[in-house]
This record gives sequence, C-alpha cells and structure tokens, in this order.
Amino acid sequence: MEAPCAVDAVAAGSSETGHSLSGSSSAESRRPQFGTRFLTDPKQVFQHNAWDNVEWTDEQEEAAKRKVSENSYPLPAEKQEEYDSRANEYWNEFYTIHENRFFKDRHWLFTEFPELAPQCSVLNHTSHIDEPQGSNLDQNRCRDSGAEDSRDFPGSSASYRILEVGCGVGNTVFPILKTNNDPGLFVYCCDFSSTAVELVKNNPEYDPGRCFAFVQDLSDADASYPIPDGSLDVIVLIFVLSALHPDKMQASIRRLARLLKPGGMILLRDYGRYDMAQLRFKKGRCLSENFYVRGDGTRVYFFTQDELHELFTRAELEKVQNLVDRRLQVNRGKQLTMYRVWIQCKYKKAS
Repeated sequence: MEAPCAVDAVAAGSSETGHSLSGSSSAESRRPQFGTRFLTDPKQVFQHNAWDNVEWTDEQEEAAKRKVSENSYPLPAEKQEEYDSRANEYWNEFYTIHENRFFKDRHWLFTEFPELAPQCSVLNHTSHIDEPQGSNLDQNRCRDSGAEDSRDFPGSSASYRILEVGCGVGNTVFPILKTNNDPGLFVYCCDFSSTAVELVKNNPEYDPGRCFAFVQDLSDADASYPIPDGSLDVIVLIFVLSALHPDKMQASIRRLARLLKPGGMILLRDYGRYDMAQLRFKKGRCLSENFYVRGDGTRVYFFTQDELHELFTRAELEKVQNLVDRRLQVNRGKQLTMYRVWIQCKYKKAS
C-alpha cells in the first residue's frame, strides 16, 4: 500500500527562501543535509533540477492555506464509506495497472536511514542531524535484545530483522537485500494489496531464504502478524501511514510498536502539510481535514510534525528524529517550480 509519489507541477508561489512552515519548530524544521544545493539567488532557480532545504515566505504559506481551505469541503458520508470499503480493490487495481513501472529507485534510502545498511552503527558520519548518543541502532546490540517467541516462524533464526510495511513492488526491500550483506539479516515486507505482494514474490531478486512477503492490512490493529511481538529491530513506513484513515492511525502504530524489540526503531517518511501533492487537489476530492482521495480511489493524508510526534509518543515510543525535508523541484523545460514537503521520523522503543 505504498502511496503514489509521482511529481506533478503546481503553482505554489515564488522560489524565495523564507520562514518555516507551521506545525514545526524552527530548529527541527531545518535540515542540515540530504543535499547541499541551496538556492540563494531566486533568479538562478532554473539552473538546476532541485534545491535543498527551501523554506517558504509567509506569503507562500498563506497562499497554501487558502488553497487548502478552498478545497476542504468533505464528500458525503456515503461516498467516503465507499472509498473505505473498497480500499483493497483500488490498491489492487493500481498495482495491476502500474506493476513495477511506477516507482523509481530510492537513492536516498541508506543516506537517510543508515539503520537499514550493514553495520549501521559505524555510519554515524552520514546522519544529518545531531541525534542523541547511541540513537543509531547497533546491529550487534540488537541481536542480543528482545523477548522473542520460541516458536518457529519465517526468519526465526535471523539475528537482525527488518519489516517494511506497505512495501509496494519492493523499491525498499530489494535495495536492502542487495546492499545489506549481513548473514544474520532477514527482511519482512507486507502490503495491503495482494497484487503488490505477488509482484514482489515474482521478482527474480526475491530470496525466500532472506525475505518473507505477506499480505497485511495495517489499519486492522487486531490482525495477527507472522512475526511474534518483540522480535523486530526496524520497521519501515515510507509513504504508507498517510494512506490510512486518520481514525485508524493511532491503533496501527501501537500494534507495530508491539512488534519491536526493546531498542528497536520505526523509520518513517511521509507527506507533509502543504506538499505540492496536497495543493494540486481540486474540489470534490476532500474526505476530511487534510485527507483526500485521488482519481484512482486511493487516499492520502498530509501530516505535521506535531501530529506524527503525538502518534508515536502515545504508542510509548521515544523520539530520535522528527524533521521536515523541504525541496524545490524544477521542470526547466516548462519553467515550473514544484515544492515538496516531506516529514521524516525515527522513534525508538525503550530499551
């Protein structure tokens, strides 16, 4: 149930730098790295395809708020129920149409989440914020921690376990398997769409000895997982939590937290408030505040840092990282600017 992340153009104001978006502190909203291409002269905006850490002016933010407010009238309850009850159908249809052609490789994956790479504890030099001492997972430590079930389950003999929820066609799973050669590694991946899971299993890079793909409804907090509680070192949520109904998010995060070992971590990257994708929605697509339905029937929510922090801390997880990634993408051929707002989080289970 990996949410679509295609790039579409939207007019979102000028390209001048300015103040941070609301819903986040100025310190947390600043992102020291990911790239080092900074737009200091607005006249040079079309010199490159993308700019890093682009902040908005007050005027841009107000324009975004107005745009969202104009299109915020919710659809009738019966129509909302239809999108909820047919969610599985819409996602299966999405993957049937697009298969593995829709998503691109995530070149940023191990830069942003060194916890997914081998011997992640030695990769502190790639971390992009001043994290608390010991916040990166040490795989050797993780191998010895956790109250695991004695029963046999896929990957039961592994010493380091990663689960990606909402794996889509495997754009995170397969890079992990190719990059992380730790012999003790086992990767689980699940998706709401059975079509997506079959695409993962049929991929020639799928190795049942190192990976287990299964169908799972993240929004069903009562559903069982093929993994015992307290057995995972890392859970990955990349553009997936936003696809859930907001009323189901808290219970879903609580359920995932139970799967973590003490010291285990949830890694999240998702849509931020006033992202270009939110501003492009027209009237008749709003389900509730900041929650929309796309033309293909799939749904998406746009977060603030505070909302995500509350979801994780209510699940008794501790903050390691919660920041905004603001980027300005440029279509030089069409002379269009496209403002992206993503939120990245790392929250840890107490040791």
